[in-house]
Order: sequence, then structure tokens, then C-alpha cells
Amino acid sequence: MVDVPVGQLWLIENLHLRVPPPAVTSYCGPGARRTTTGNGRTIEKYSTPYAPEDTTAGHLKFALKNEPVDSAVMAAAMKAIDPGVIKDMVRAEPNGAFSRRAWFLYEFFTRETLDLPDAPVVQYTKALNPELNVGSVGVNSVRHRVTNNMLGVPGFCVTVRPTPAIRGFQAEGIDEQARELVQDCDPTVLARAVNYLYTKETKSSFEIERERATGQKAERFINALRKTASFNPASDQDLVDLQNQIVDPRYAAKGFRDFQNFVGETIGYREKVHFVCPRPQDLPSLMKDWASMSERLQGCDDAVAAAAAISFSFVFLHPFEDGNGRIHRFLIHHVLSREGFTPHDVLFPISAAIVRDQKLYDAALESFSRPTMDFIDWEMNRAQQVVVTNDTSALYRYFDATELVEYLYAKISETIRIDFKEELDFMAVYDTAYNAVREVIDMPDRRASMFVNFYMQNHGSISKRKRAMFDELSDEDIEDLEAAIREALSPEPADNGDDEREVPSPKNGL
Repeated sequence: MVDVPVGQLWLIENLHLRVPPPAVTSYCGPGARRTTTGNGRTIEKYSTPYAPEDTTAGHLKFALKNEPVDSAVMAAAMKAIDPGVIKDMVRAEPNGAFSRRAWFLYEFFTRETLDLPDAPVVQYTKALNPELNVGSVGVNSVRHRVTNNMLGVPGFCVTVRPTPAIRGFQAEGIDEQARELVQDCDPTVLARAVNYLYTKETKSSFEIERERATGQKAERFINALRKTASFNPASDQDLVDLQNQIVDPRYAAKGFRDFQNFVGETIGYREKVHFVCPRPQDLPSLMKDWASMSERLQGCDDAVAAAAAISFSFVFLHPFEDGNGRIHRFLIHHVLSREGFTPHDVLFPISAAIVRDQKLYDAALESFSRPTMDFIDWEMNRAQQVVVTNDTSALYRYFDATELVEYLYAKISETIRIDFKEELDFMAVYDTAYNAVREVIDMPDRRASMFVNFYMQNHGSISKRKRAMFDELSDEDIEDLEAAIREALSPEPADNGDDEREVPSPKNGL
């Protein structure tokens, strides 16, 4: 005997579902129970006694009992299953938790009401088992006696598995760590640090796309970041207005795109396609359901899971010709702020953490794009335009976002530990140095600020080249100022690396 597929993998093969395989696949056969994990995938081997009845109902029940619910598989399965199968399950076990969950999922994904009476008054069961899936805030469905904790809505719903990495980040309480940093910080120092972090986030977000954030372009994005609290992702107009604010006015959109686009690169005289976006005729419906998902995930049990689901799915939809990546990263900040994960009026420069290792960012994006591309039939016409020849809408509506959540958690943790904490520490050190300079010589604010900046950048002294910029000071004056800073920062000045920036002086404020 050999191991045979069971559960969701059986449903894929026997219902001929055209969906990426789930991250957790199950098999039954002779031998001991074991779990094999690698490359983001898990194979669960069950011994023969665990084998379900070899029917659609049997494998559906096995999947609901033992496997994380994969929204892509389950949505496709429910649309392919004969409704009589679900009716028979419910009639055979009207009080059964698994039959009621199967019934709920059928009506959830198909939006069809089966000819069945409401469930009897029994204890509610959750649509997603919290041990196997990360869920959203629960809403009771009286008809099924099932608590709907799906990560989305019928037309747009993602899967997140509570992996050891995600459980670990949840246990760390990284949002509480950030709040403690803020509480322990002088309000004036915090305000000036946050001001710089807005600039840092803007610069890094543009750098990810190999662009420079300068002048009005940078100012527009900073202004957008400052208004995350009032932004409504469920509003088409808010999305269009945001896109108009952060891109070159010549590429400002009047609405969502009405043409096919793709992500790729030009090699010689041909285009290398990395990812094909949804068909334009599917986009209005997709954006409407994406907006509904965004609203549904308010108050989600896991704010980072909500931020990943909303922001990454947006960039996969790619509703505009330009600005999609920046809006995607803006949405991360918006959701974290909306859910109270980020301290009030504070911003984590997540893009700075992303840009330090962009290969990991690309790998996170490819965790969706690579398996999805296997199910998109497309061709390049003579005008070098991509033409999609099959129905792909469901590929963007339902997918496993686990790796995206793990990635976002890691970047948030990194930016709190490194960028956010170091900026607060640096600003406090900077203020000490600034005050020391003003104690020795009553220099104008901007001159004192410039002196401290040069001192920090050169790791504890003013270089000969920069000394020429202070021709009003003698060598003895400069040595006195350097000595005053060293004494104030004893034992050593903070090492700010090669980050050449102009820090606003305390007197200048923001």
C-alpha cells in the first residue's frame, strides 16, 4: 500500500479544482503518524486508522477536523460540490460541529441558501479552529450556530496559519515594547524623532522602487502618511485621491485602471513577465470585495495579520498604473494605526527595514505570485501587451497569506528594535550635544545644529573639510566645543554610522 491524499488535497484532485495546493497537505497509509516541514510547506502523514470515508463528505469532514482551512481550496470546493452532499451531512448530523461548519462555509462562499431549516439550539462552533487558523473577530451566524471568524468576506478571504514564527511574535508583544519606549521618552524628543521617521519612511519607500524622494514628491508622501487616521480604504475616492497625491501629476489616475497590466522587466526588445495582475473587467468587483474585507478586518484579533492581508492583497490587485507599491506600504501604516497597534501619532519606518534586505521582500511577494502564475493563462500579443485568456479572479480573492504575515511581523519587530529605538536614543544624545555646544558658545540655532551634525557624522570630531564651514571659529573654539560634547556624552558619543542628515535643533522644533 502507498500513502494516498486525504482532506483538501483529495478535494483538489477529485473535484478537479484549479487552485494552488494548500501549504499543509495530508496523506494516509501504513506506518506511524509523522509531520514533515520544509520550504514553507508541511506534509502530514496519518496512519491507516485515520483514513476518512472515501467520499466528498468524508474528506471534507477530515479537512475541517485536522487541517487549516485554505480559503482558496475551500471556496473552489464549495462551488464545485453538489449541494446535496452538504444537505445530507447536515441532515445526518444536525447537531454536529463539522456538518454545521461545512454548511456555513458552503453558504458563505457560494452565497446560496440551501433548503435546510436553521440549526437547532446547540453550542456555537467557530468556522476556523483557532488552533489551526488565525481568525478575525467573531460574528455569530444564528442559522448555522457557527461563529464567523473568517479573515475576510465571501468575495475576498485569506488564510493565515498560526505558525511557530507567528505565535512567537504574538507572544513577544512587540506593540507593547513600542509603547514602553514612547512612555519612557521625553515628549519633545519623541516629537522630533517621529518627525524624522516620517522622512526616513518616505525616503525608504521610494528607494524600494529605485526612486529618489526629493522636493515636492517627498513632501506629498509625508503629508499622506500624516493623514493615515482619516483615510478610508473602503472609499474608492480616498484611494484615487491618495494615488494622485503621491505620484507625478502627469500619472494621476481618475479611477481604477481599465487596461491589463503586469509586473516585469524589459530585456532587449522583449518583456520578461514576473507577475500578471487581474484582468481589467474583474477589477471593479475585486476592489469592491477588497474594500469589504478591509472593513471586516477592523478589530481583528491580530492587527499584523490584518495589515498584511489588506496591504499585500492591494498590491497584487495593482489597481493603478503608478503608485501601487507606495500605497501598499501606506496601507500597512494605516491598518496598524487604525487597530491601535502603533502608538498614537507615531510611525514605524517599516520601509527602512524592508530596504535593508530587499531580497526578502521580493521573496515574500513571490510567495503569492509564483504559485499564482502557474494558474494564469496568458500570452503576449504583437504590441507587447499581455492578454489573459482564462478566468483568474478567484486567484486574487482567496490565498494563503501566512508567509506575508510572518514577513511583516519580522519587519515590524526589526524596525522597533533598530530604527525606532535607535532614533529615540540618537535624538536624546543629539540634544545633549546641542546643549553642550550652546553652553560654550552662544551660536545661532542652525549653526549649532550643523556643528553637532558634523560631529556625530564624523564619530566624535569635526573633519578638516567641515571646519572650513565655521570660519568664524578659531581652532581653539572648535576644540573647546568638541571637548564639551565629549564630556557631555561621556563615556562615548553615539555612533550614528554614515547617516548624513540634518537634525532639527531643539529650539527649532519640528
